[in-house]
This record gives sequence, structure tokens and C-alpha cells, in this order.
Amino acid sequence: MILSLAPMEGLTGHVFRRVHAECFGALDRYYTPFLAPPHVGSGFGKKAAAEIEPEGNRGLNVVPQLLTKDAEAFVWAARLLAEMGYTEVNLNLGCPSGTVVAKGKGSGFLRNLAELDAFLERICAASPIPVSVKTRIGISDDTEYEAILAMYLHHPLAGLIVHPRVQKDRYQGAPRREAYGRTLEAAPFSVAYNGDIFTVEDYEDLLATYPRTRHVMLGRGMLANPALARMIRGGEGASREELRRFHDELFEAYAAEIGGNAVFRMKEWWFYAKCAFADPLAVHRRVRKARKTEEYRSAVARIFSGEELAATACFRP
Repeated sequence: MILSLAPMEGLTGHVFRRVHAECFGALDRYYTPFLAPPHVGSGFGKKAAAEIEPEGNRGLNVVPQLLTKDAEAFVWAARLLAEMGYTEVNLNLGCPSGTVVAKGKGSGFLRNLAELDAFLERICAASPIPVSVKTRIGISDDTEYEAILAMYLHHPLAGLIVHPRVQKDRYQGAPRREAYGRTLEAAPFSVAYNGDIFTVEDYEDLLATYPRTRHVMLGRGMLANPALARMIRGGEGASREELRRFHDELFEAYAAEIGGNAVFRMKEWWFYAKCAFADPLAVHRRVRKARKTEEYRSAVARIFSGEELAATACFRP
């Protein structure tokens, strides 16, 4: 079974995956938060370059994800990535953000299947490395997926990651897993599942329903419980000491990269991480008012010294 880390903007970038791998062991695969391809003839910008720099990802199986509807820019970026040693590139057709969708990118690209079909034909033929796709199953109705899946089946994809929600669902409601099941049955390429695997029980239920599953992507569940992948493989949950070490190393790594803004980046992480504690609301209250580094360190010290861990860490939507 392949366990991979989902691409979550601002949360699961190179700093997070490096520290997480050091503290809890590496996952089988990591997908970068989406990158905008550079203009043809130029290189990746500073932020994107930091994300895909091979030295910063040493020892990890990383797949860069691109967000674009420009085939020439995608192919150019794929060539740059191939030169850096990457062996796969992923196309983001899943982002539900309104600003992204309005530009016809991410899941917004699913509105025009003829254009997307031509785009995939071009990039699959011209990319020097295999192309995989992360997709939603439609814009507003899951009946759209019949045509979407049929279109995917025409292309030699390296793999398809299915988040079985439509764009208008965003991250609400139950995933529409039947669409994933149909993909497993029909696809000649590898298929991965992504969506609301928050506990070991969620994982086991997915496999009981779809025993042909060979790749599961973990997102919000891993942020709330950094030991989730280890637990799925039969290991122990995170101890208080492990969580404290993980927090401290993550904070120091962000501080080294972005200085005082590390406090605000960590508060984004705490939105999920508070679920590792028995009283998530109390944890939230302790960190929400912190602005300066010392205020933040003091709040965190009180959390780890005074708040009880949850019996099972689990994200609660």
C-alpha cells in the first residue's frame, strides 16, 4: 500500500514534510502544494524553487504538482523538473478555490472537457516525465464524472488521484466514494483515493469497501494526527513527547525560513493539531491571541504541560 501526503497550500510544503519524516518516518510519497509553472524560457521563482530544491527533499519521494491551463508552460516546467531529477509531475484538477476556478484552473478546468482533453493530449505527448492527475469529480453534480472519467481513460496517465467531491462541495459533506470505485474498475493506470481518511477505522472501511485500493492519500487527517500513517501500518499513536518534539522542530524550521511569520504559519497548523488534545477549544483559545514569538512559546508551553491528549487524535470537520 502506498501512503502519500496530500498537497495543502501553506501547510504540507518542504518544511513540513522534512520535519514530519524526521519525527514520524517518511511516507511513501509526497505531493507538493501546487506550483505555477514559470514562463517558457525562464526558471521557477524563489518560492517555488525552495519547494522543489532537490537538496531540501533528499531522501523523500516527492512529486511536484503544477496548476495551469497553459500546455506549453506545463511542458516547459516538466522539462525543468526532469533536469532536477524528478520522475513524475502531477496536474492539479482538484483545487476548489473560487479565485482558481474563476480562471479556469484547478477543478475549474473540468468545465471545458474538450479543452482539457486537448491539453492532456499535448502534455502527455510532450512531457519528458510521466504525468499524473489529481481530480475532483465535477463542478456541481457527480453525474458529470461519467464524461470526465471517459476523457481520462483516453490518455496514458501515470496515475489518477480521485477526491470524490465536486467543486461546489469544497471540503463539506461526505465524499462520494462510488465515483472512486468506478475509477478503480475502469482505469488501466494506477488510481489513488483522497478524502476524509481521519482515523485507522476510516482507512480500514475504505479497504473493506474497495479492496483493490493500492494508494491512499492523507491530508487533514495527518495534520491532526501526525502519527496516522504509522498507526495505519500497525504502529503506536503519538506520545506527548513526540508531539512536543515535532512542534518544536517544525516551529524552529519555519522560524529559520520566514522569521516572525512562523507564529502565523504555526497557527494554521494548530487549526488541525488542536484535535490531538481532549479539549480542542481550550487549545485554540491558548494560541489564537499570540502574536509575538514569546507569547506564542508561552501559550504552547501551557498546552503541552496542562492539556490532556485525546484518546485518539482525529480531525473533526
